[in-house]
Formats: sequence, C-alpha cells, structure tokens
Amino acid sequence: MNDWKKRLDIVYSTNPDYHYKEEGSEEDNTQPKEKQLLRISLDKRNRKGKAVTLVTGFIGNDDDLQELGRMLKTKCGVGGSAKEGEIIIQGDHREKVLAILQKEGYAKSRII
Repeated sequence: MNDWKKRLDIVYSTNPDYHYKEEGSEEDNTQPKEKQLLRISLDKRNRKGKAVTLVTGFIGNDDDLQELGRMLKTKCGVGGSAKEGEIIIQGDHREKVLAILQKEGYAKSRII
C-alpha cells in the first residue's frame, strides 16, 4: 500500500535507496526497573494548597507510565494522574510509594 499522506513533507529525493520515515515509528524504549532513577517528592505549588506526591524521572513509553501510575494509585487507594513523564498521587504518600516501588524492583527510587 502506497500511502502518499505520510510523505507530504518530502518534495523529491534522488536517492533510490531512500526510505521515508514514518511518524510514531520511534517507540520510546522503557528502561528496566532496576535502572530507573525515580524521584519522589511532595508538591503543593499550583494545587490550591493541596499536597500531592510527585514521582518523576520515569524513562519510557506512555503506556508503561500509565500502568505504573495505575498500580501506585490502586495500592495507595487514592486518585491521581500519569502524564508527561510524571505520576501525581493525591495526598502525602511518599513513604508508601517508596516502599511499593522498591518492592516492585525499582531499586534506585528515592525521596527528595
């Protein structure tokens, strides 16, 4: 199937071996759990005085981030979100999140 819409930005190529790059073909590879350097902190800025536990430093694709966020929210029994490389857990659950992450194999996790 020759999908011309994928090549709209290319005007002309004289190289007979040229392969068009497709968007989304580069998938972020998720680092192994033992190599992830996750930082856990308490954040109150821009949240109307409410405290949230912030987990940052995740390197990987968005699906794995969503899965980790879902697991942390379930085990803490609270709400939150996971987007743009960080996980937000409602409330001050730093110690609990650290214990969960270490139990799951994220050895380099730390509270800052």
